[in-house]
Amino acid sequence: MLKLLPIEFLLRTIPESFILILAGYAFSSKKPKKKVFCISAILLAISTYLIRILPIHFGVHTIILIVIYVLISVNINKINIIKAISAGLTSSIILFLCEWINVFVLTKVLKLNIDFILKPPVNKIVYSLPSLALFSMIVMLVFYINVLHRKGCKNVFYRETVK
Repeated sequence: MLKLLPIEFLLRTIPESFILILAGYAFSSKKPKKKVFCISAILLAISTYLIRILPIHFGVHTIILIVIYVLISVNINKINIIKAISAGLTSSIILFLCEWINVFVLTKVLKLNIDFILKPPVNKIVYSLPSLALFSMIVMLVFYINVLHRKGCKNVFYRETVK
């Protein structure tokens, strides 16, 4: 059981859900609508909380959450199912890599004890913020390149707009 405390839910799960939903839009090159974006992120956060309560083995919750992520992306955000699946898998891999880099730096470079990092909930939140920040920067970069930059540069290729 991987139960989340309320402080972990508020300070880690909700922001991570918003970034994951933004990643779905970024990898599918679709611009989000604010209301739908917020609803999807809150639904994903609540789903994460409820699934982490279940008595299942570590890792199984990730697979279930990817399925829920795809369902939310397809049904609520209206993202193509193939793009939603690839966005879910890609964003999960990027998130795992960011967390691995963070743990590597904390344990090997800064020589911190992993028990000291993971036992108290406040420490876990504080020490996991760099991985969340790195993940959000990567997602925002992809979002800028795939959604915002392409929308702004689309008219450059039309002859009448070039002078």
